[in-house]
Amino acid sequence: MTASHTVARSPILEQIPKHGTLLMSGYGLRLQVQHGHLYADWGVGRDRHNIRLSRVNRDLKRIIVLGSGGFATFDAIRLVADIGASLIFLDGRGKVLFASTPTSPSDVRLRRAQCLALENGTALNISRELISQKIDGQAAIVRDMLGNPVAADAILRFRAELAETHDIDAVRLAEAMAAKMYWSQWADVPIRWPLKDEPRVAAHWKVFGSRISPLTHSPRLAANPPNACMNLIHAICEAECRIGLIGMGLDPEIGLLHCDTPSRSSLANDLQEVLRPAVDSFILNWIQMERFSKADFWEDRNGNCRIATPLARKLCETANTWRRLVAPVAEWVAQALWNSSRSSARGEQVLPTRLTRRRKSEGRGNTFTMRTNISFRHPKICADCGAEGINGRYCRACATEAARRTMADIASLSHLKPKSKKEKARVSKLLSNHAVANTWWDPSSLPSWLTADCYVQKIQPLLKSKKVREIAAAMRVSDLYAGFVRSGRRRPHARHWKALADLAGFKPDQVFKQ
Repeated sequence: MTASHTVARSPILEQIPKHGTLLMSGYGLRLQVQHGHLYADWGVGRDRHNIRLSRVNRDLKRIIVLGSGGFATFDAIRLVADIGASLIFLDGRGKVLFASTPTSPSDVRLRRAQCLALENGTALNISRELISQKIDGQAAIVRDMLGNPVAADAILRFRAELAETHDIDAVRLAEAMAAKMYWSQWADVPIRWPLKDEPRVAAHWKVFGSRISPLTHSPRLAANPPNACMNLIHAICEAECRIGLIGMGLDPEIGLLHCDTPSRSSLANDLQEVLRPAVDSFILNWIQMERFSKADFWEDRNGNCRIATPLARKLCETANTWRRLVAPVAEWVAQALWNSSRSSARGEQVLPTRLTRRRKSEGRGNTFTMRTNISFRHPKICADCGAEGINGRYCRACATEAARRTMADIASLSHLKPKSKKEKARVSKLLSNHAVANTWWDPSSLPSWLTADCYVQKIQPLLKSKKVREIAAAMRVSDLYAGFVRSGRRRPHARHWKALADLAGFKPDQVFKQ
């Protein structure tokens, strides 16, 4: 008797997504070579995924590992390098553990120029340009997305001060002052959640607050969802900066703006400054356009906000965009360092553009354009229940009730509009007629079985299946009041109960059967 499989296996995929990024997450991860193909297996429990790629497949650009258990063989790592892809390993908190890339031709003279950049003024010039681009991006976000042109002009004043700086410390000070004013504009940005998740979400999750986490007094270990998403994307950007610098023959550890620190890629962090406004605008656009879902985030015992695997997978798929953004910056930095090492008598030599292939495109007579469209799509969720996979604002189950609320709100707004003398006279006469009818109505004309409990328990629930205009015609009232009666927010006068019972199709026999 043969044993049956206890864990269902998904079919093997033969192609990778269009963005070229493969994310491996979960437990029991495997990256190995099987029958000459690159084989990857990942997932949690019954939700397992695997893919098999041949050596001629050049669509793979990045393999991002976001897990804690598994293995990768030397043959698999070599095959990844042979097809020109890179391997990035992130821990559970989004920190870059390592990033590997295929070996590129390098010139020792370029690295020597990198080491001498702090002494000959090249580091100062490069730092000014990088921070200048960062401040321009921050000012544009404050002006266009946050709607504060006064604060944007104040941020740009720090950019003007960069031209007068004479050392790296002054550049750091100007960047810090601009960042302080920039993040102060984010403090009151609201974070929207579905109505179902509102009671379950902590108060500090409903507003952006500060970029500094109260747990570490730094951006690390974010305490709310937007900052957690930023930290994960910045970790991907750091890995892309490392890969780009290595591809240009530079050492990512020897920084120009950031101080030398153990276990930190200082030069990669320098390049990352240019990408920060792009990441910020991506997150801010998400906050302003869509609602967050409680199922995508959870909180550690120490208060650290963590991202669930489905959302982390979608965020990692944006790696190709950040790769395209960092490529021209890495090439410019390498060229600036190379020019500083060449004497004017020997002339200036142009380095090859290995990352963007710009010179190859221009040599063919084409115009070089950098495509930076973010392939990530913000998950659309229902504003009431938080269900995913919807096309509009609400899911099918919540759309009907939401439409009823909208119509009631529209009717309320119409009643708040200023009325003419003729309209006021008509409304006054109508209310007077209803008051007179209520006064002269004889309670003894009401059937004995039609009591208040009968109306609330039997008749009112049946009115929800009737149209508002039908209720308004039966009671001779406005559509607004009829909508309130239909939803149960208003109980009409007893003289209307018999007409509503007839409209709802309620029969007295149903009372006596009870």
